[in-house]
Amino acid sequence: MDAESQLKLMHTKQTIEAVDANLSGSTFNDVNLAGAKFNNVNLTDTAISNANLSGLRISNANLAGASLVDCATNGMSIDGIAVSDLIAAYRLADQ
Repeated sequence: MDAESQLKLMHTKQTIEAVDANLSGSTFNDVNLAGAKFNNVNLTDTAISNANLSGLRISNANLAGASLVDCATNGMSIDGIAVSDLIAAYRLADQ
């Protein structure tokens, strides 16, 4: 496939296996990726909005510069520590 060509998938339900692929610049709108697995991927400068990430597990990842804004974090943990506890401790120390 030509590097400049675009593959459009609309109104379809199928599994995609991408190996050694460059999908940079792709867009996903109103897409169900539940149960998808990502391994050895480059998500630099990726933006995710209006997403249900409940049950998401991220491991062995470089999150330098990552930002969560206006997100529900109930039950979320970092290295086993509840994010709500981390934020509360930060706010106490910042007084």
